[in-house]
This record gives sequence, C-alpha cells and structure tokens, in this order.
Amino acid sequence: MLAIALYMTKQGDATQHESDAGAITDFSNRLDTAQLQLSLCNGSMILFSNSVDESRSEVLTFSNRLAEAEAGIALDLEQVTNLNQHVATVESSNQALVRHTADLTNQLAGLSGKVASAQTSLVQTNQDLVQAYKDYGLLENRLRRDVAERVVMERKFNNILKLQEQIQLLKENPVETISLDRIYTGLDVEVKSNGSFHVLSPN
Repeated sequence: MLAIALYMTKQGDATQHESDAGAITDFSNRLDTAQLQLSLCNGSMILFSNSVDESRSEVLTFSNRLAEAEAGIALDLEQVTNLNQHVATVESSNQALVRHTADLTNQLAGLSGKVASAQTSLVQTNQDLVQAYKDYGLLENRLRRDVAERVVMERKFNNILKLQEQIQLLKENPVETISLDRIYTGLDVEVKSNGSFHVLSPN
C-alpha cells in the first residue's frame, strides 16, 4: 500500500510537475507575447510621438504661414485703401479738369463771338475805308478839274479880248438869275437841303 501510495504520489507529482511546467511554458509564452506587444506598443508610441512632433512642426509652419498671409492681407488692404484714396483724388481732379474745360469752352465760345463781331466790324470798317478812299479820289479829281476850270476862267477874265467877248455875249443873250441849284448843275455834286453834299461818280 505504501509502495502504491508512493507510486501514486510520484505519478501525481509528475503530473503536477508536467502541469506546472506546461503552465510555466504557457506563462512564458504569454510573457513573450506580452513583451512583443509591449515592444510593438513602444514602437507605436515612438512613431506616434514622432508623428506628433511632425504635426507640431507642421502646425507651427502653418501658423507662421498664416501669420505671413494675414500680414500680406493687411498690407494688401492698406494698399487697396491707398488706391481708393488715390482714385478719389484722381476723380476729384478729373471733375475739376472737366469744369475747367467747360469754362475754357465757354470762354472760347465767347471769344469766338467777339472775334466774329470784330471781323464783321473790321469788314464794315474796311468797306467804309474803301468808300472813303473812293470819295477822296473823286473829290481829288473834282478838285483838280475845278482848279483847272478856275484857272481857265481866271485866264479868260485876265484876257481883255475874252472878257469883252463875254460881256458882249451877256448883253446880247441875257440870262436869268442863277440859283444855287443851277450853280451846282453839271458839277456831279448832289446837294441836300441841310447843305451837305455828296460827290457823284462821273459817267
């Protein structure tokens, strides 16, 4: 019984030993698996940390670019404001130029009217001057003819024979009293009632 008990105990111990060895092996395998998973997790953590660092770097770069873009937009807005002010100044200057051009146009129209009036007056003055020169020429010719006729008459009255012939002619052919109209008859002079005269053009 003792031998059987020892045998059974030994068999139980062997079974327990095998069971314990299997459990230890399984635990070791699980430990290796856990260590492998832990290593994988550590690798993933390292990769995640690197990704986070890269993301932080990208976020910082993006933030810098965003700040630069905002600064550029602010500069563009300032330039747009300056351009709007410049456009407003140019439009104001353009309106002033348009008003000045209209004033110059009106002044030019007024000057054109004055020039036209002056030209008309100049034409009339020229016509009057031409008529005056014409009348002066007629008067000059008439004066020369009258002087010549007076010289001829003076010479006749200074000649005794001619004077006697004229006296004899008046005795034989008495004439009526000579009026002013008859005095100017045939002299190419038109005498008006107010005493003014106008020299007529000779035929």
